[in-house]
Amino acid sequence: MYKIVHLPKEQWKDQIIPIRYTTEEYYDVAMERQEAGFTVRIEKKRFETPVTHGPEEYDFPDKLYAEYWTGACAWGVVEEGRLVAAIETAPETWSNRLRVTELWVDPAYQKRGIGHGLMETAKEQARLERRRAIILETQSCNVNAIGFYLHEGFTLIGMDTCCYANNDLQRKEVRLELGWFPKRKARLKPDEVEIRKEEPDDYRKTERMTQLAFWNKYNQGCDEHLLVRKLRQIEEYLPEISRIAVKDGEVIGAIMYSKAWVQDGETRHEVAAFGPLCVDPKWQGCGVGEMLLKETMKLAAEAGYPGIVIFGEPDYYPRVGFKTCDQFGITTAEGKNFDAFMGIALDEQRFSQIHGKFYESDAFENLPKEEVEALNEELEPLRKQYFPAQWN
Repeated sequence: MYKIVHLPKEQWKDQIIPIRYTTEEYYDVAMERQEAGFTVRIEKKRFETPVTHGPEEYDFPDKLYAEYWTGACAWGVVEEGRLVAAIETAPETWSNRLRVTELWVDPAYQKRGIGHGLMETAKEQARLERRRAIILETQSCNVNAIGFYLHEGFTLIGMDTCCYANNDLQRKEVRLELGWFPKRKARLKPDEVEIRKEEPDDYRKTERMTQLAFWNKYNQGCDEHLLVRKLRQIEEYLPEISRIAVKDGEVIGAIMYSKAWVQDGETRHEVAAFGPLCVDPKWQGCGVGEMLLKETMKLAAEAGYPGIVIFGEPDYYPRVGFKTCDQFGITTAEGKNFDAFMGIALDEQRFSQIHGKFYESDAFENLPKEEVEALNEELEPLRKQYFPAQWN
């Protein structure tokens, strides 16, 4: 089993990627203009003699962290200090796609599943960053690479018939663009999901689901699953408001509430807080989080809480009515405000009168690494990996 590791820019910048291949086949690209438009035909054919392509053909050899790729990040396999496989990605921010800029496995290490592992790393990055597609470039004569990409779920999305030279069509080396699109499940209907209180028999399932939801998202690994376990043990926990989402007997989402407060001089105002709110990666984007929020916000209001204050993703919660806490006159305990610090009024009149510094249970900070690792082993270890969107 080969370990795929992050290749830091400061160490691997300008590392040459010696991509070389020999092929006996090619995809012949033929384009014809017709009165009604154009006809494009792509058909696999054989060369009369094998053709080899290597880095010496080009003025700009493949290398990691080239200056023209903004925000690039690379991973690879290193054996005895030598790079034997690598993948590099770069975000295409304007279109919310992720481009694979380099993918290479040393011929001596091919056919061992390393290429698949590298591509899975790129797909995980795309999922964590919520990219709508992964795209990459290959050549019409690189038949083995095309076969690999098709096996990985990519499909043809375009071509450039004069990318490398004006006679690419004649040379049988046409740039092909391939794309991979994450499979999205349809939004679930309320009658397809059971929103209910968590029972002791659910505890392990909820912790495992939470681990999967946050793994490698903000840090290498995560500790939110330990937080779920600790919250159940504290006085501030609100099990009467907290809920899990269950489908076909499996826990696919959870929201955990606890008491918090806003301190205004000598006056202490009690509010509700939640965290974590999470959904199994297989069911993200299907409306499960919104179901949990709507159900529990109603319960929190009925329980008499004037509002909810959270730390959360600023690109998600405003869609369901949350606003940054500076609009309520509430700051963190340190007196700060930022986009991820948000709140929502459940009773407009009462919440409008609450101002001051926000405090929550110490359980959110009491997550020792040794306890996290022990829980990881108990639930089944997952592979830690660096991704560029992580906080550190």
